[in-house]
Amino acid sequence: MDKDKMTIEKFENAADVVNKVTLNTNLVFSDYLSEQCGNKVYIKPENLQFTGAYKIRGAYYKISTLSEKERSKGFITASAGNHAQGVAYAAKLYGVKATIVMPTVTPLMKVNRTKSYGAEVILYGDVYDDACEYALKLAKENGSTFIHPFDDLDVATGQGTIAMEIIKELPTVDVILVPIGGGGLATGVSTLAKMLNPNIKVIGVEPAGAACMKASFAKGEVVTLPSASTIADGTAVKTPGSKIFPYIQKNLDDIITVEDDELIDAFLDMVENHKMVAENSGLLTIAALKHLKEKGKKVVSIISGGNMDIITMSSTLQHGLIQRGRIFTVSVLLPDKPGELVRVAQSIADMQGNIVKLEHNQFVNINRNAAVELRVTIETFGHDHKKEILNRLEVDGFKPREVRPSL
Repeated sequence: MDKDKMTIEKFENAADVVNKVTLNTNLVFSDYLSEQCGNKVYIKPENLQFTGAYKIRGAYYKISTLSEKERSKGFITASAGNHAQGVAYAAKLYGVKATIVMPTVTPLMKVNRTKSYGAEVILYGDVYDDACEYALKLAKENGSTFIHPFDDLDVATGQGTIAMEIIKELPTVDVILVPIGGGGLATGVSTLAKMLNPNIKVIGVEPAGAACMKASFAKGEVVTLPSASTIADGTAVKTPGSKIFPYIQKNLDDIITVEDDELIDAFLDMVENHKMVAENSGLLTIAALKHLKEKGKKVVSIISGGNMDIITMSSTLQHGLIQRGRIFTVSVLLPDKPGELVRVAQSIADMQGNIVKLEHNQFVNINRNAAVELRVTIETFGHDHKKEILNRLEVDGFKPREVRPSL
């Protein structure tokens, strides 16, 4: 096998290797998502892997290709969380020490899970790129073997085994949607998919606030973004991989970018309709479904990971409910006299609104008899229901003003 190329033989070997440590993530057909986008949508739930993400594939396969001498030096890598867990777990299986450099903003759950596999964790920098630069520095100083999270052909080959599983289970797949951070997963999946069936379209999906691959695509060379700002922390990468970029150029058909608000919407869709938790980076391909121009196709969305901490989950749920009009807060000015609060509550109750919070501010006006402010947070059935409640309050003379909820 050519050491400097990705070959079908390498992918087949990688599949045999990673099968020892991966769980079966069979495709899940989604009636709901299919109806929403006009295609037959299947989910590839890599968020259900033992480490909560697909990254165990590339990490374990990469380590399997190393010599005993390279392993004996110990491993070091940089990661926003999922590759960290993949390397830590794989290193544990091989009985090798692992050091992981993670951005300081990495969710606590990912940090603790990485430590639980026996790895040493160092927090450094604001984004992955900062952590990677520091990890490379430490590797040079300590002589450790560096395992790149995406810019490595062996790592990308391990990730590409996902495509083999998809095509084996759904030979007639038309489109595969794959998340992009640095590009390792997209490289492996698109390269193997084209080898097995050149007619399959492989489309990458990036967060709009960290679309380094789309910028590189447009320029025809690797581009470094000035910043990476997105709630999809696992794909907050400023510079894509240079070694894998030629494979991406050759095999990836298109790149879609999605906004953070779309990821919040996708989170609610997955929780409500599939009872499945996926992290924001993993939801990129779910959010991208609505951007597909073609209809009537068999589409597979790869959910790359599910490592979301409780605080982020709670915040995402709250913002999602606000975004969908299921929770809203209204401010009304009332005379400070008995019975006014009851009138407001009755108007809302008549419209089947559910009051979840009341804030009474007597100091909004120097003349309390003239007006005090009442802020009411209300649970509704959606935007139409919210409008009906606002209209009723207006008719009843309360002059409602919608404000940002403080949940």
